Amino acid sequence: MTFSARALLMALLLVASWNVPALAGGEEERDDGIRWLAPAPRTNDGRFTNPIGPLAHGTIGVRIPFLFRRVGAAFGTRPSAPVYEDSGGGVFRAPIDSPRVTWIGHATVLVKMDGIRFLTDPTWSKTASPVSFAGPPRLAPPGVALEALPPIDFVVISHNHFDHLDLATLVRLAKRDPLTQFLVPLGNGELLREAGISRVLELDWTETTRIGDVVVHCLPVQHWSKRSLFDDDRALWSSWAVTGPTRRFYYGGDTGYFTGFREIGAAHGPFDLAVLPIGAYAPREMMIESHMNPEEAWQAALDLEAAAALGVHYGTFDLADEPSDEPPRRFRAKARLDGREADAWVLRIGEGRRF
Repeated sequence: MTFSARALLMALLLVASWNVPALAGGEEERDDGIRWLAPAPRTNDGRFTNPIGPLAHGTIGVRIPFLFRRVGAAFGTRPSAPVYEDSGGGVFRAPIDSPRVTWIGHATVLVKMDGIRFLTDPTWSKTASPVSFAGPPRLAPPGVALEALPPIDFVVISHNHFDHLDLATLVRLAKRDPLTQFLVPLGNGELLREAGISRVLELDWTETTRIGDVVVHCLPVQHWSKRSLFDDDRALWSSWAVTGPTRRFYYGGDTGYFTGFREIGAAHGPFDLAVLPIGAYAPREMMIESHMNPEEAWQAALDLEAAAALGVHYGTFDLADEPSDEPPRRFRAKARLDGREADAWVLRIGEGRRF
């Protein structure tokens, strides 16, 4: 495929991935003094929405130049990837009851706790797109080879954007272990079933399921969904909490900062570990309502009453305008102001840590 053809395909993928109708700027105050811990609201035509209503994504004058910059970034070398280490499978030698998190890359972590193992938004593909020859390329290999993974009890998916719902990876995981359960927010199950994945459970906000000794909670976030030109918000987005006899874990998926973090912390916390997105926040006018910056992510950790917070969603794919090494620096700097820098975790890709 020629350079021009790849660039055109990249542009079409990016246009398909952003909501077009929302033209308002993202800086105005939004009234979100409402209850988030409830089933997800829907519009009259059946689309999911946030309790505060549709999110702003910046003006056309902000978004169009951003899309062109993303196309250019796919063919350049602007970012530098996070430090990578090959785990070599060593992170799996500890007993399964030894709680541990390993950063695979982007928003993918492998968690062991209370006798089970699970993955968040697993993506092992070379691009954050439905095809291997276009889309944001991977800047560092996964920290653990998919074939080297231990048995996985379940997978949680936060929403259907290509950097979070990597269908090719999910198919590989399902074929590798037919007993793995896939948990998705409402409206996402059909996509997996059409790909041949049968063990799929769809949940609404506040719904739960038990797997082994843990309870998995589908919880709200402030985000949106889109996977093609005409499916805006047809599928739900979520965060996830996993609570067991000895540990409480939270995964934030992809989200803007919202008051629901306080509700989640009060209802399901305190958490031993919160895994939170800290990247893809620039330009701010475009991202403010759907992606947290590092300072907001640290505030979310405080709201969640988390003993420690792991920053993810940066450095693996070039998805926004900020330098790839900026999110972790700002994340730890904000925690330092609260005297808790040691609790703001920044891991190497492939690194594991007990929690």
